[in-house]
Amino acid sequence: MEAPSRTVQKEGTLCILVRRLLHSLMHIERNKMFEEKIERKDLAKMPAEYIDLLGRVLTIQADCEIGGPHLYVKDILLTAPTKVNQLIVARTAAEEMDHYRKIARLAGDMGIDVSGLLSVPNRERYLEAFRGTITTWEDFSVFGFLIDRVGRYQLEEFLDCSYLPLQRILAEILKEEIGHIGFGTNQTAELAAKNEETRERVQKSLNFWYIKALDMFGRTDSERSNRFCYWGLKRRSNSQARWEFIKEVDPLIQNMDLSVPDPIEGRKYL
Repeated sequence: MEAPSRTVQKEGTLCILVRRLLHSLMHIERNKMFEEKIERKDLAKMPAEYIDLLGRVLTIQADCEIGGPHLYVKDILLTAPTKVNQLIVARTAAEEMDHYRKIARLAGDMGIDVSGLLSVPNRERYLEAFRGTITTWEDFSVFGFLIDRVGRYQLEEFLDCSYLPLQRILAEILKEEIGHIGFGTNQTAELAAKNEETRERVQKSLNFWYIKALDMFGRTDSERSNRFCYWGLKRRSNSQARWEFIKEVDPLIQNMDLSVPDPIEGRKYL
């Protein structure tokens, strides 16, 4: 029997993703959303579920912010291709650490100490994408292109969220995160256009980080994701945010004359 073409396989994969997205959206629609806005002083009157979910989202966000510099500073800061690139790596790390500081302050205001995240080994980070190391410029560039873009999606979840102190710190963090994404995107495109050997290295990095990026959104059938949405701590389900990410990055990858990796193969969280 003749094997199905890659085009047919791709269409089948996309159908699976669309079905999962629609199922998730219908589940959220059936639940009436919490619409109040909460200040720090109001936390005492909030249900335990809200407190637990808010604490969790702040802790994970803090871990992601500080986890990035732990991935790349040691091996990339002094080996970046140019002095300007070294300065950009240093500035990026400094901004991510400041993002951690701002999130950590919010967590501390509700009695959660996240200072231990400063020294947690990479292998113990909350998200798989932050559990290794980055040792090549190609990986650093694609990380900025894809993983920082997921970071933007995560931060956008808090726009108009129910917890006002979190909403208030977003503008500057998002502005800086968009800068990281732009640099990573430009570097990835320049490397891909340089020569065949470099493009192959970029494609290898892309294959690795693309799957990590999709897994960062979490499971499609996550009940916790639905509860985040119910309490106004997120705007989109895991599958909806992931689908929007795919629609955004796939054309960018193709425009770089790179191949879009299979969105299912190698995934841990479907």
